[in-house]
Amino acid sequence: MLYKMIVLDLDDTLLRDDQTISKRTKDALLQAQEAGVKVVLASGRPTEGMVWVAEELKLADYGSFILSFNGSKIINWKTKEEIYSRALSPETAHHLYDLSQREGVGILTYADGAIIVEEENEFASVESRLTGLPVKVVPSFKDAVREPVVKALMLEEGERLAEVEKKLQAELDGDLSVMRSKPFFLEFTELGVTKGASLDFLISRLDIKREEMIAVGDSYNDQTMIEFAGLGVAMGNAPGDIKNIADYVAASNMEDGVAEVVEKFVLEKLARV
Repeated sequence: MLYKMIVLDLDDTLLRDDQTISKRTKDALLQAQEAGVKVVLASGRPTEGMVWVAEELKLADYGSFILSFNGSKIINWKTKEEIYSRALSPETAHHLYDLSQREGVGILTYADGAIIVEEENEFASVESRLTGLPVKVVPSFKDAVREPVVKALMLEEGERLAEVEKKLQAELDGDLSVMRSKPFFLEFTELGVTKGASLDFLISRLDIKREEMIAVGDSYNDQTMIEFAGLGVAMGNAPGDIKNIADYVAASNMEDGVAEVVEKFVLEKLARV
């Protein structure tokens, strides 16, 4: 099988722990794109938090794509055309705020290029470091959210948030997509919005079959794309249940796992053609 698309999660997958891309990984992805393979960056991050990665990997030069907000937006990075967009209504965001207050956990969303919170907390600071977006503390979350938002995150330590996740997945079943991207981030998007569903939309526009796609990730919000892809790859640093659903387990993000996958399944096969 000659793969035509490589889909990559960012944090703890493509990116090393210091938020850099290794030279080996960068070189492999540039070679793959030079050979005509599309690269898709698929992250829970907002689009603004993915720009530097897209620029470093020269996605615009090769007509590759960004899939941000866990699949709520897809952008052709060459044309900057937003080819897919889904959002939560203000009323839905307000309801999520009420649920966060009931459960005693924090909540954030995004507006006007900033992270919106009512109170500063360590988890919003983590999101700020990951995305490069500033944290804006507002007197009222509901007053600050008057337009549709792409997603909202509830924030808490992992053990408590796992309890909230289970409860709200049951309570919101059929209304919203609910998934954890990190132990302390519980993400809410419009129903049906997942990385896997958005990739299904994208490949239909590009005339690429799912069997011709590789998807690489490390966490629970990557599960749908790992299951959807012809070759679903879990990183060596992924939890056991994500590794169990993968077709292949690569080395960790600190051991050039993405480069390993690109070299083994793309570049070596292209060299034999």
